[in-house]
Amino acid sequence: MNRYALNAITGMVCVWLFSGVQSLDAQVKDDGKLNIICFGAHPDDAEYKSGGVAALWAKAGHRVKLVSVTNGDIGHWAMAGGPLAKRRTAESGLVAKRLGVTSEVLDIHDGELEPTLENRKKITRLIREWNADIVISHRPWDYHPDHRYVGVLVQDAAYMVQVPHFCPDSPPLKSNPLFLYSSDRFRKPYPFQADIAVAIDSVMEQKIDALMALESQTFEGGALGSQAQMEAAPPANQPELRRKWLSDRWLARSTSEADLFRGSLQKWYGEDKAKQIKYAEAFEICEYGRQPKPEEIRKLFPFFGP
Repeated sequence: MNRYALNAITGMVCVWLFSGVQSLDAQVKDDGKLNIICFGAHPDDAEYKSGGVAALWAKAGHRVKLVSVTNGDIGHWAMAGGPLAKRRTAESGLVAKRLGVTSEVLDIHDGELEPTLENRKKITRLIREWNADIVISHRPWDYHPDHRYVGVLVQDAAYMVQVPHFCPDSPPLKSNPLFLYSSDRFRKPYPFQADIAVAIDSVMEQKIDALMALESQTFEGGALGSQAQMEAAPPANQPELRRKWLSDRWLARSTSEADLFRGSLQKWYGEDKAKQIKYAEAFEICEYGRQPKPEEIRKLFPFFGP
């Protein structure tokens, strides 16, 4: 049975059984809590890029949703199709549970995402249903076409979320969210600009614990892995070694983010505190959507302090 047939059987089932998504008949209520929705192309991208800040918002009592726009069904070197989609949806759901947030995996084939009208409507509805104050996505230029098209689709939704006769089955937002890009190292057409950098020192261990759930990606190598690469990682029956192996990589990565975007950390935390920050996640403000003043950003990122 090929992967398309398997997905027809398991695709939608795995989304609802394993993702932890909440069925919404209307928008998330407006009760003073912030509503943040983070889009990634695959069931690991939003977790990698925004897992720390998601945990911070969740700890402060706000609502965060991580959305994978594809089901990840070719994101492994040795397996594919419905079984992999089901597995990766379950992994993503467990990450979300450990971070204290919600997740959803859309049933679109990995590697086949396109910026169509249908998908623009899907993204628009998701943003509206979540009554989003903040929307995070990839930038629309990246090594992977799925990443690029997530950025394009979210950009396209940045205006349409307020247009009442576009997707009239879902209520338009009263105000435009703040649209953010997660960080990357691509330099053309222009390098990532860290308008906002967030210290994640207090939740770094929680983020690593959460990412331990992404076994197909972290320990087995994902789409471009191999048997040799999988065997180079500590085995599943040695969880303490596995965690250290993963921790070493993510501490280095997050330290690099903090060092690279130290200037932005100084802007939001002050020079003295910024010097003490070890780990960070960074975001660029999209020129579409809300263009907030510094005092508005501090309200949207309440862990910055006054």
